[in-house]
Amino acid sequence: MISALSVATAEDRTSRRIVLWSLALNLFFIGLVAALFVRLYIAPPAAAPIDRSATGRIERIAAILPAADTEVIRAEYHAKAAPVDAARDDFERAIDAVRRTFRDEPYDIGATRAAMVEARSARQKFEFLLHDIIASAVSKMSPAGRQKLADWSPPGRNAGTTNR
Repeated sequence: MISALSVATAEDRTSRRIVLWSLALNLFFIGLVAALFVRLYIAPPAAAPIDRSATGRIERIAAILPAADTEVIRAEYHAKAAPVDAARDDFERAIDAVRRTFRDEPYDIGATRAAMVEARSARQKFEFLLHDIIASAVSKMSPAGRQKLADWSPPGRNAGTTNR
């Protein structure tokens, strides 16, 4: 009688363990499916693309400046906007030329290198004009505005670190 009772108790314990392990495994799979569902259907929205135009760059800088200095940099940009925008358009056309050389059949590495030289030159011209606007505006800014500009990091860079 005792052995029959101990066998029944042992079988009962084994079946309880199997039920608990089965429950744990089912909960794990339910959690996994729920996590995949959340990841797939409730994903965070994609980040807005950064405006790389000269106006967009000036506006990102102006956003961190005191109000008076914001007007200074905007006025400086508007006074010299035409050549900067033309340089940006030239740069975009040069990048398009590089892309066209990638698609050419047969591929010509010399043409690609020449197009890249043109694109680099166009970018340097654009950056020179943009930097000239910023430097001219900084000469008219308050010390607080210059300090804010010195502490600023463009989007995508580590905030709170210097750009050295």
